[in-house]
Amino acid sequence: MIAKLTGRLDSWGAGHAVIDVNGVGYLVEASARTLSAIGIVGDHVTVHTEMLVGEDFLRLIGFASADERDWFRLLTSVQGVGGKVALAILSALEPAEVQRAIATGDAAMIARANGVGPKLAQRICHELKDKAGFAGAIASGANPATGIHADAVAALTALGFKPAEASGAVNAASEELGAATTLDALVRLALRKAAK
Repeated sequence: MIAKLTGRLDSWGAGHAVIDVNGVGYLVEASARTLSAIGIVGDHVTVHTEMLVGEDFLRLIGFASADERDWFRLLTSVQGVGGKVALAILSALEPAEVQRAIATGDAAMIARANGVGPKLAQRICHELKDKAGFAGAIASGANPATGIHADAVAALTALGFKPAEASGAVNAASEELGAATTLDALVRLALRKAAK
């Protein structure tokens, strides 16, 4: 799994950028917000990534921040929200605005994104309401093990668990192990909890 790319911004277009990493050009889909934040052609850039794998496709999605990537994972855990819709939401709203809209049940704010109707916006608010506090803690840096936590969730999703299942299992394992845990121990315990 590719979690991050660092290289030269080779080119960009509507909804994507090409990042040259040691002579290999990676096509990275991204939100308008990420594309405007990463820099100009020729700049040395870093993007956090999420790899989407399907029967007939392999897509790399890029984000200017780990917070944006975490919200992408949460949004795509909602039925009816694919990568395109999640990117549209993250193009229209900053991660903190998404968190605030979901925490307060402001479906109209979510519905401002292209391709998101009122019913889907309501579903997003309803399904993610309990997770808005968790994502807000990640965004605010309240959890000192945030990097380990996000990496553990990424590991479980790479193994085929849905983002919501992975996040729940890692949360439970993190509570049991405490803040001083290692990534290896956290992933092992989260796997046991997710398999139950």
